[in-house]
Amino acid sequence: MKALTFSVLRQLSSSEFSSGEAIARQLGISRGSVWQALQDLDQYGIQVFRLPGRGYRLAEAVHWLNRDEILAALGCKARLIQLEVVETADSSNRILMQKAALGAEHGSCLAVELQTQGRGRRGRTWHTSLGGSLTFSLLWRFNQGASALSGLSLAVGVAIMRALEQTGIRDTRLKWPNDVLHDEQKLAGILIELQGDMLGPSAAVIGIGLNLKLSGQTRAHIDQAATDIAAIKSGLPDRNHLLALILNHLSDVLLQFENEGFGRLREEWSRHHFYQNRPVCMLLPDGSEYHGTVTGVAEDGALLVRGANGERRFTAGEISMRSGA
Repeated sequence: MKALTFSVLRQLSSSEFSSGEAIARQLGISRGSVWQALQDLDQYGIQVFRLPGRGYRLAEAVHWLNRDEILAALGCKARLIQLEVVETADSSNRILMQKAALGAEHGSCLAVELQTQGRGRRGRTWHTSLGGSLTFSLLWRFNQGASALSGLSLAVGVAIMRALEQTGIRDTRLKWPNDVLHDEQKLAGILIELQGDMLGPSAAVIGIGLNLKLSGQTRAHIDQAATDIAAIKSGLPDRNHLLALILNHLSDVLLQFENEGFGRLREEWSRHHFYQNRPVCMLLPDGSEYHGTVTGVAEDGALLVRGANGERRFTAGEISMRSGA
């Protein structure tokens, strides 16, 4: 989406029409440029009503991210987060990984209004619509090496669960190693990418995507069961406050993880695990399967599954898990 389209959309409301002439005058462009900027918006999950003689109106309001509001909602935690909000990017993780390699500050956070090539685990694409999701990445630097960061994605899951519960979103569950579910449908995902030496220091770029209200166009591109907050509770939370809340809990969890590892968070994570004590099928990189019952997670975040020949440990990698029932 072009920068001009964002500028025009910000002039529109969902409650009254705005004339193309007034928008053009406000932005210092032609009426033709306004018309052109508002073409083909369905692919971004935006519907604009057009009425001759009256102009344009949004079918639904877009609740824009606002850096100042997010930082204000963070309160004293704002000193830990170096926040940047951009209108569009292919992948917040990719950009922040590049910035990390160039020395970006600890606590750098990139939040994106519209992400066009979001990435998930195992090569999946994370699909979003404008205003219908939260997509952001956070850079966290550790004195420990990458080998000491096992269980980090699980720790991040704990932070997301705390934020959702504080927002009044109940009955969500975690799926090892990096998904948040509701009714077995994906609500949020975590993607962690690491830089640095095995012995330290190291840096983690933590990418989070959370579905607020998926458009029909976006749903059509998702190749797995997915849900959004709009389907779970009436009244969407304010995007700025929700992002601040997640960052608040993330900073708490990451500081604890850095000092104590995942072990102290393991019990809390396990309470939320959807597959705890359930039969599962583990899909392995070589195409084989392992069937058993989940007995828990280890202090390093490995999944423990008891099969016919005893208990086996699984680490994330290219392993996938599904119900074994």
